[in-house]
Amino acid sequence: MAISTIHEAKTNLSRLIQRAERGEEILIARGKQPVVRLTPIRKPGKKRKLGLHRGEFTVGPEFFEPLPPDELDAWGH
Repeated sequence: MAISTIHEAKTNLSRLIQRAERGEEILIARGKQPVVRLTPIRKPGKKRKLGLHRGEFTVGPEFFEPLPPDELDAWGH
């Protein structure tokens, strides 16, 4: 993790941005106190299509019934 002062960040902003884009965590400090984290903007993933598997699965009414006590205990309740 790199820490840069505001003055150093202004002088070397392009280099700091390149390092952040490569995945390095860059902190910018006012004096010795970190105040900002420089991180890249991630490209959004593929857009999801709603209803892609519609009709392929069914959920029976038993799914909505409460779990038996022994199964609840297994989950830490």
